[in-house]
Amino acid sequence: MMDLKGKKVLVVGLGKSGLAAALFLRRKGAQVTVSDLRSAEALAKDIPALLAEGIMVEAGGHGLLTFRRQDLIVVSPGVPLDTPELAQVRSFGIPIIGELELAARFLEGSMLAVTGSNGKTTTTALLGEILASAGIPTLVGGNIGVPVVELIEKSTADTWSVLEVSSFQLESTVEFHPRIAVILNITPDHLDRHGTFQNYVRAKERIFLAQTADDFAIVNADNLPAADAATRTIAQAFFFSNTHPVAQGAWVEAGNLVYRAAKDAPVETIMALAEIPLKGAHNVENVLAAVVAARLAGVPAPAIRTAIQAFRAVEHRLEYVATVNDVEFYNDSKATNVDATAKAIAAFPSGVHLILGGKDKGSPYTVLNQLLKERVRAVYTIGSAAAKIEAQLAGIVPIRSCQALQKAVSEATAAARPGDVVLLAPACSSFDQFDNYEQRGTVFKQLVNDLRGFKTWQPE
Repeated sequence: MMDLKGKKVLVVGLGKSGLAAALFLRRKGAQVTVSDLRSAEALAKDIPALLAEGIMVEAGGHGLLTFRRQDLIVVSPGVPLDTPELAQVRSFGIPIIGELELAARFLEGSMLAVTGSNGKTTTTALLGEILASAGIPTLVGGNIGVPVVELIEKSTADTWSVLEVSSFQLESTVEFHPRIAVILNITPDHLDRHGTFQNYVRAKERIFLAQTADDFAIVNADNLPAADAATRTIAQAFFFSNTHPVAQGAWVEAGNLVYRAAKDAPVETIMALAEIPLKGAHNVENVLAAVVAARLAGVPAPAIRTAIQAFRAVEHRLEYVATVNDVEFYNDSKATNVDATAKAIAAFPSGVHLILGGKDKGSPYTVLNQLLKERVRAVYTIGSAAAKIEAQLAGIVPIRSCQALQKAVSEATAAARPGDVVLLAPACSSFDQFDNYEQRGTVFKQLVNDLRGFKTWQPE
């Protein structure tokens, strides 16, 4: 555990986790400064609380002297580690860690960490409910919305902290040590931040960095980069698969989810596939991963089945919104990369009106071509990535350039036939037009709920 009393600590980036980290550090007796590129006006809602705690605030840019005069720098996930200021102080030997690493050094109990390009939030939320329903003291946080430092005061030696962790958070880890670590999948994402897919893979694999032979690493046997990561961990490797049996872990067999604790152990039937309340084959993978993690955490199979049966989709993850004139509307605003969008489309057999676009993250959209041909009636583009999407998908399906989400919902609704689906699965981040994917999804739901009485497509 770190001794922070009297230490000069700089928090870079005043997002939700940066604010939580700054307040935590101050409570631990550190002399805290916060530095953010945004103006004082943009930070107006947070600055008074920081100043009241004796935390200094540098707004509107980063001063090199501010960075040099520190004993420790804590970086928010949204701040790239290769900024000129961080590069310079790194050469001076000043430690640079993230909020996840900071929190991990103070959390009591055991950590169960989940990462992956897609499915992190659903799997984390599901695991939180499975463990809690089994009577295990459970905390849930991380990239799911609650900063990890906010869990520290509630943690005890008996607590399991179930954490959703992103590549941005893992980049700056050193001693972060989950008892159970899960990689759900690795597909191209955040290439605008990481530069190459290999860099992104390496960031994800850091979830295993501090594990020992007494810990557990759970990976997707059907996803090559994730499965390959298991060859580079000293933890005990467990697998899950939607397509074939695994030596130890969970898979689908004869319409059931089954689990085996070791190669020669008996196979346990957890539940029937039909009992899973979540839509889409990708959610079967999420459930399989949760089954393995929960069994390794000591939850009995019957308790796992009961918790899964009671679980409902997390907001903004292939979330059913409403049916208007026999047209179903689904909000998958969390589909912020191309692979997530592909999984969302695949959840519907046909008749999809797909809303795509936002801030481009550097991945090609052409990988969607076959799914678009098979299942999508039309694409409605929004945001700054619209031109790239339209160029790459030209000639595959009808494309309507809408720019704004409101227009996309309106046009998709007008074109949809009874039995069709209007799906928001943007394949992009939201930061060109919205504060975050949650706001984008909320606006979509509001627009859909405003459609009551709207006249949809009618046959001539």
